[in-house]
Amino acid sequence: MRNVFVSIINFNGRENTLACLDSIKKTNISDFKLNIVVIDNGSKEKLNLTQDYLGSIPLKIIVKEKNLGFTGGHNVGINYALSKNADYVLVLNNDVIVDPNLISQLIKTLDKNSRYAVASPKIYFAPGFEYHKDGYKQSEKGNVIWYAGGQMDWENVIARHRGVDEVDKGQYQQMEETDFATGACFLINREMLERVGFFDDKYFLYYEDSDLSQRIRRAGYKIIYAPDAVLWHRNAAAAGGSGSPLQDYYISRNRLLFGLRYASLRSKTALIKESIRLLVIGREWQKKGIRDFYLRRFGRGSYSV
Repeated sequence: MRNVFVSIINFNGRENTLACLDSIKKTNISDFKLNIVVIDNGSKEKLNLTQDYLGSIPLKIIVKEKNLGFTGGHNVGINYALSKNADYVLVLNNDVIVDPNLISQLIKTLDKNSRYAVASPKIYFAPGFEYHKDGYKQSEKGNVIWYAGGQMDWENVIARHRGVDEVDKGQYQQMEETDFATGACFLINREMLERVGFFDDKYFLYYEDSDLSQRIRRAGYKIIYAPDAVLWHRNAAAAGGSGSPLQDYYISRNRLLFGLRYASLRSKTALIKESIRLLVIGREWQKKGIRDFYLRRFGRGSYSV
């Protein structure tokens, strides 16, 4: 029987984490054993959960005194999972509600081909968390796509979600290879983690999923979008929303880190030119992020999280 570990980070998000765990309780478990590890990532508010919170599903809480970021927190969870003989690790945001068949559908996807290393589900906005929430009928909420596969725009070095803001009418219902798996949710097998490694802690937050995806694809394996596996995302619940200082800092810095590793020479040149321009006219935390990239201040960097 296969051993599946779910890695979840809690950072001052007790309400979201509990809602996520409550949805996991309803998971349909058939031919796999399910285990949950929650990394309490330097939170001010503690979870105070007992190990029997999920009933028969084993729950491990690992408390860290400081925030290790998305990368460091999940690396703790992944390392714990592998030490307990995990066959698969599900990296999962705490601000999601999962469908009962999510894990079984992702496993089924990876079982189809030995070159499939990662499976990522179809992700909807949770009702009321859409970018343009007033633009949808009440009957459409909960059916608005957040991620239906990822496309890397290499010319501009931007990771884009396919289908974002579209009402799902079955237009992305085909299983297929995708450019990157979103860190909000993906299932990865043990062999791939041992082959390419975990998240790169230089990123701390943002673009770490694109970096891991590139390492997997360059090793000759595939990342698969699995539309029959679904969940709902309370978008940006922990990041302050689009355009926040936190996003300005980490996206500006990490886009340079990612792009100068993997993009074409032409795109690298354009990135450097753009960074110089933003150092002059950019927002405060964009400037700090770019400055820290050139000063090689990675990990948490200058932003106080």
